[in-house]
Amino acid sequence: MSLAKLESRLDYRFADAALLEQAVTHRSHGARHNERLEFLGDSVLNFVVAAMLFERYARIDEGDLSRLRANLVKQASLAEIAQKLDLSQYLRLGEGELKSGGFRRPSILADTLEAIFGAIFLDAGFEEARRVISQLYAPVMANVDPRTLGKDAKTLLQEFLQGRKLALPVYTVVATHGAAHSQQFEVECAIGAFDIKVVAAGTSRRAAEQSAAKLALEAAEAASPAQAKRRSSPKARKTTQLTLPVAVAQEVK
Repeated sequence: MSLAKLESRLDYRFADAALLEQAVTHRSHGARHNERLEFLGDSVLNFVVAAMLFERYARIDEGDLSRLRANLVKQASLAEIAQKLDLSQYLRLGEGELKSGGFRRPSILADTLEAIFGAIFLDAGFEEARRVISQLYAPVMANVDPRTLGKDAKTLLQEFLQGRKLALPVYTVVATHGAAHSQQFEVECAIGAFDIKVVAAGTSRRAAEQSAAKLALEAAEAASPAQAKRRSSPKARKTTQLTLPVAVAQEVK
């Protein structure tokens, strides 16, 4: 398949077309594959995204900048950009990968996109690579919430409560089910200031806590500040507690 349309979507035309061809070639296809280009592209991408974040968020400290960068350059983020480029239709894969659906695999899409960045760097230098990456990431950056990106539900709930000077949530394992090798944990998350109690389930205690925290945060955000203040008084303790249904969580990696 001609790579001209891919070049158009990238808004970059290669002087050395062989570099782009190598960038879209998986190791299963042949000896001349994209892994070395991927290594190079990963470094270029990290630098460009770091610079974009540094320029965009002047008041964010190093730790939060690192958190944002890690989430913007992770496999899922790269695969999403690759899908918008329809990159899967240009991949050169071996027969085994084709049969197993490798053209849809996020890891292959992400690695190929990094390889393309490396190929552009070799073909035209850093500034062109930076321009292409910046254009692809501009829509992503526009939707970034620096306060929440990359934070798990327990952290977000803790920050929500601390920001309002309220007591932290209490997590309690209320039940376990199943054999030792395939247990399900049910965890309750309680927020006293809002009279909220929610229960969620997961394949580990950590997964269940994360799911419960997400439900609790949604409930707390829905409650008004005035309601929270009112419920913190002794009389308000008589109000009906909010209990959300059990949600089954996947293992958090």
